[in-house]
Amino acid sequence: MATNGRPRYVEIAEHLRAVVAEGAAGDRLPSDAELCDRFAVSRMTARQAVATLEAEGLLYRRRGQGTFVAARPVPRRLGSPLSFTENLRRRGLVVTSRLLAAGWLDPDPEDVVALGLAPGERAVVVERLRLADCEPMAIERAVLSPSLAPVLDTDLGVGSLHAAMEALGRLPTRADACVSARLADAHERRLLEQHGASGVLLCERRVISDQHGVPLEHTEIRYVAERYVFEAVVTREEQG
Repeated sequence: MATNGRPRYVEIAEHLRAVVAEGAAGDRLPSDAELCDRFAVSRMTARQAVATLEAEGLLYRRRGQGTFVAARPVPRRLGSPLSFTENLRRRGLVVTSRLLAAGWLDPDPEDVVALGLAPGERAVVVERLRLADCEPMAIERAVLSPSLAPVLDTDLGVGSLHAAMEALGRLPTRADACVSARLADAHERRLLEQHGASGVLLCERRVISDQHGVPLEHTEIRYVAERYVFEAVVTREEQG
């Protein structure tokens, strides 16, 4: 049944938006049963309203626990050399990492081209789960120039990878990046605490160079899509 020409689920969705706007990430929202009682609607109608906001990334469900306010998406400038750590710290978030892998590897052809490696030359890899306020945000896999091997001696579970580079006199200065989207696999969903169809990733691939234009890293960052929004600045070139 509609009210003032609007479906009831739309009315409920607007109510939930107001609750979300006033709440904080992780706040519990009314259950389907509570919405049914308040608005005198069927459970199907209540679920339709909740599903609408879930699709918009404003809330999330945990089976057996309830419905909660989702974290606000974090803006990130596409192609910015700003590190994950610095980007989130500037927004007042506490950044931590869980080290998944660190050491030497035989780079794939894309890494060789991106880093300008010689045939047969090995590279350094650092893979971490990145968290903000204890919430998983992204899986970051950085393949580094072999000249950056000393970063393996730093505490990569706590410190910033870019800060370790700067300590070696290599300042991350330019980033060339592209972004795509895909479904997360089971391993990624487990690490990022995603469930079902919500496990969509934004994959940012970028090559970062130092102050002299020498490539430092070839990185793939797999973000939780609902927790990130990418920004870009586009200017019109003058016509000749």
